[in-house]
Amino acid sequence: MPRPLSAQTVAVVKATVPALEAHGLDITRRMYERMFQKPAIRDLFNQSHHGETGSQPKALAAAILAYAQNIENPGVLAAAIERIAQKHAGLNILSEHYPAVAEALLGAIQDVLGEAATPTVLAAWGEAYWFLADVLIGRETEIYDQQAGALGGWNGWRDFVVIEKVRESDIITSFLLVPADGGTVMRHKPGQYLTFWLDIPGRPPLKRNYSISSAPGDTHYRITVKREPHGLASNFLHDVVETGTHLKVGAPAGDFFLPERPDRPVVLLSGGVGQTPFLSMMQAAANQEASQIVHFIHGTQSGATHALGGEVRALAAGSKGRIQATTFYECPRPQDRQGGDYDISGLITPEWLARNTLLAGADYFLCGPRSFLRDFAAALLRSGVPASQIHYEFFGPADELLAA
Repeated sequence: MPRPLSAQTVAVVKATVPALEAHGLDITRRMYERMFQKPAIRDLFNQSHHGETGSQPKALAAAILAYAQNIENPGVLAAAIERIAQKHAGLNILSEHYPAVAEALLGAIQDVLGEAATPTVLAAWGEAYWFLADVLIGRETEIYDQQAGALGGWNGWRDFVVIEKVRESDIITSFLLVPADGGTVMRHKPGQYLTFWLDIPGRPPLKRNYSISSAPGDTHYRITVKREPHGLASNFLHDVVETGTHLKVGAPAGDFFLPERPDRPVVLLSGGVGQTPFLSMMQAAANQEASQIVHFIHGTQSGATHALGGEVRALAAGSKGRIQATTFYECPRPQDRQGGDYDISGLITPEWLARNTLLAGADYFLCGPRSFLRDFAAALLRSGVPASQIHYEFFGPADELLAA
């Protein structure tokens, strides 16, 4: 563990909270401007959260503020730190990358705050940054060691080949991947994701995370990807990648996964393509001799956007009641069969969830658009579900400090 922060640093960082509230977004925007002047650092980041949408600077500003507000007790940020470390491991962030971030952050604070960024303020924020960086580096080293030591595991970018491409719906396609070296793969935890390095002609490398939608095993991975209207990566995968294409892939990562032996019944709640990690979870549960009840609840527009419905129904049918599935279609088409393709017309609502699930007696796993996660997490908390039993995954910009 790094050396505890000095009392002076804690006091100074706490004193900067009002400045961060007023100028935090300006600081993070400037920080990325400075960092991205170095192509080697720029290419570590998912640019869709930066230049394409501009959402990451907002998320980072909120995270820096939260760190300053909790500087006296950084232990409350343990869950956020684990999520960051997992994302960094997927992106292959290494200890030698951290000085560039420190230089950019401190330079941005000075650029934006001007004379208010005194040597004392900069020294305090330097110490605070390196305290958190050392925590992250230590945890990331553990993850890298676990990945390298696992059967079929690896560090860095490994060459995989697409051996099958399957259109699952009008907008969703699956890709089956095996190692180009003919070796085995690391068994992922059901719910984890792979990070891809995509080389698109005429553009810097793209980094994207995609949930693994196949059961844990040692031969292959499957990802299931929605085509986004303006998504560079998703359109590349749908339009360019074919059987035989080679892709660079990082080892499985992520803190969102189903425990090997769940202590409580499990509710999997998804919207749109958010179902993909739950396919892996349900397959893992189906392969266990004894398991808690798993209730999968999925909402989508119609049969045109519904992927892998047949696979879910087959898992439920063969589970002897241990896996239950309920599908909502917001706007069913005339050819969509209620009781076959889907169960309920309309949207999933908190009221329906309260009437039909076990609430405080279950663990809830949520995956879907940010608004979906926010609304249902809040509804579950209001219904009395402890926060420790609400788990979520999303692939927008991370809401934590230093997330790439």
